[in-house]
This record gives sequence, structure tokens and C-alpha cells, in this order.
Amino acid sequence: MSDKTEINNTYIEEVQALIENKESSELINIIARLHIADIAEIIENLSVKHAKYFYNLIANEEDSATVLIELEDDTRENLLENLSAKEIAAEVIENLATDDAADIIGELAEDKKEEVMSHIEDIEHASDISDLLCFAEDTAGGLMAKELIKVNKDWNTVQCLKEMRKQADHVKTVYTIYVVDDDDKLLGLMSLRRLLLTERTTEVKNIMFTDIISVKATENNEDVANIMQKYDLVVLPVVDDLGRLLGRITVDDVMDVAKEEAEKDYQMASGISEDVESSDSVWELTRARLPWLLIGMLGGLFGAKVIGIFDLERNFELACFIPLIAAMGGNVGIQSAAIVVQGLSNDSLKIGSVFRQLIKELGVGLLNGMICSLIILAAAFGLGYSIGLSITVSISLLAVIVFAALFGTFIPLTLKKYNIDPALATGPFITTINDVLGLFIYFWIGQAIL
Repeated sequence: MSDKTEINNTYIEEVQALIENKESSELINIIARLHIADIAEIIENLSVKHAKYFYNLIANEEDSATVLIELEDDTRENLLENLSAKEIAAEVIENLATDDAADIIGELAEDKKEEVMSHIEDIEHASDISDLLCFAEDTAGGLMAKELIKVNKDWNTVQCLKEMRKQADHVKTVYTIYVVDDDDKLLGLMSLRRLLLTERTTEVKNIMFTDIISVKATENNEDVANIMQKYDLVVLPVVDDLGRLLGRITVDDVMDVAKEEAEKDYQMASGISEDVESSDSVWELTRARLPWLLIGMLGGLFGAKVIGIFDLERNFELACFIPLIAAMGGNVGIQSAAIVVQGLSNDSLKIGSVFRQLIKELGVGLLNGMICSLIILAAAFGLGYSIGLSITVSISLLAVIVFAALFGTFIPLTLKKYNIDPALATGPFITTINDVLGLFIYFWIGQAIL
């Protein structure tokens, strides 16, 4: 039985010392007491050489295979590179559920992928994995596992129990029992409790629940996560276009999707265009960051052009408030965009409610703008600036805040409508555009008043 262990720097340093001294017996004892997730965390914090040594000490093949699923892609690749195709098939793939096995095989090079598949001894297991590899990674089909328990609607309870015992050999966790017809079309669900309490001769179709939620294999995995969250499901059946049962998606798979999407959205909001890790190469990190840096630089050039259009020689005091106007416009735009993106991601905000959301943000922008503009009016005048300049900055700030709030709302909704990830709107994209247009509004109002 594994213990609950705090994996901190001190603990990892102790493990490293044992690895350097080749204290394999002590390390094996440590591994035996650790949870799979803790073993994976330790491996992630070791050098490649030490990680391989530590990983090879895991005696149980099923545990060593499961640890691989918990690791980051690059760490897993390092551990697998020294294994032959036959070893990967026998020691890893044969000990994993079909969804996890398909994920690992899908990461291999094309030639090694085919070789590994050819070495899988369980033909049914290999066939199920092959089916899963046909689906895109970001769909329900790519997320599901083929292991499940299903019964025919015409079976009686005795026959059901007999068949379920056979199927249970391949299923680690039984969440529910699916009811299908002769063509494998999903008809309903059945609880184990109801099955056990029902007369032996009763047919399944008379005790099954027909109120069932399912998804098609082509459904986007973000939509799958939203469905499971909305209906509070721990497992979700996957069907094809004809309604035939293909597999199931469990809540742990959806949690992984939610985590990956959150990381991706955070990176996009920070101006990183690709999914990268801190361990990636300098070139990969540069390639992911550079596009948005160039967009920001281009925005800065347009901002400089806007400043050059207006005559600041007569009203040079306007230049003192450029940072304030640019910062407030960018902040307000990001706030509005972040709320909209969050609403779109958890499905609480629909595309059809664009006008209502714009009206709401208009109200918020007006209220925030009036409060901030009154404060800056008093502050600017109190700092000794002329009343004309103070009024100019105050009115400009109100206009910029209202514009930024509407712009920050409209852009992610528009991107979503055209199937572009709205998270793009919450980073440098909105900040850059708000800087340029905010400065234009500021100087245009300043020229009109002063």
C-alpha cells in the first residue's frame, strides 16, 4: 500500500544521493511505499540519467506503465527511447487501458509505431488501440477508452451476470453498465444494484434507464468536458453516427483535458502562440514567443505614428499622461476579454447573447470610467496641471475605458463565432490595439479641447 508522501526538495535530494550511491535495495523499498503520482513527480525532478535508473527499479510492470502516463511528454520520450518496440509492447502497452496505450503509441515515430503494434500479443487489445488511433487527439474518440461493460437488452439477469464476469477481466473500474441491441446501438444504462435485486428471469430492457447522455466520437474534447461538468457525470458513453456504442470517457480523462486547455489559454493570454514547457529548447521557446513580440512592436510603431500625427509642441503636457491612458485602456480591455473568454470556455456565455453582453459591459465601462475620470480630474488639478488639461485627460480616460470595455467584449465573441480560439483576445492582441486606438482617442480629444 502506498503512503501519502510530501515530495519536496529535501526528499528529492535524498533520492538523488541514493541513486548516485547505487543504493538500489533502499530505492526499491521507497518505490514500494510511494503512490504512482509521487513516483512520477520524483522522476520529473531528476536528471535524465537518474530518472532512467530510478524508473528501471520499478518492479511491477503495471506500475511502471502507469507511471509513464503521469509524466510530461519529453520525460516519457526519454524513458522510452532505450526500449525496443517489443519491450514497449510487452512491458507498457499490454499493461495499459486502450486510451492510455493509444496516447503513448501516438507519440512514437511512424515506423516504431507500426513495429510496436505488430508486437502486441493480445489481438483484441491491438485492434481497439488501432481504432482509437484513427480519431483526432482533440475529439471524444481520441479521448475515450474501449474497455466497458455492456449487456444485450434481451438478456435476463442471470445471463447478464455471467457475461459481465467475462467482460470485467478487462475493466479496472466499473462505473456503469451499458445496454445495447443486437447491432450494438446504445439504448440505455443499468445499475448493478437494480440488476442484483431483480428477478432472475426479468429481461434487461424492462429494468434499464433510457434517460442517457452520450456524445459522438467526433465531438470536440472541450465540449465533452463541458457536458460532463454541466451534468455532473463521472463517465460518458461515446457513440458513432448510427448510435452504436464505441467506448467511454471517464472523469479523470476530462480533468486532464481541462488542465491542458487552462495551460494553453494561459499561454495564449501571455502571448505564447504554441504549447511549450520550460524544459523545451531555446529555439522552441523563441518560436512560440516571437510572433506576439513582433505584433507588440508593430503596435508600438503605430502608437508612435499616432503621436506624430498630432502637434504636441503647443500642448506638450499631453505627453505626461500617455502611459496612464495606454495602461488603463489595456487593463480594461484584458479584464473584459478575460470575463468573456471564461464564460465561453465553461459554456455559461452563448454567442447569441452578444448584444446583451455588450450592453452590460457598456454599463460597467461607463461606471468605472466615470469614477476613474473624476479621480484623475481631481488628481491632475491637485498636482498643478491646468484645468483644461485636467478636463481633457478626464474625458479621454472615460472614452478610452468605455471603448476598451466594448472592444474587449466584442473581439473574443467574434473570434469564437469564426471558430478561432478566443483566448487569443486576452493577451498582447487586445493590449496592442487598445494602446494604439486609446492614444488616438486621447490626442483627438486633446486637440479638440485644447
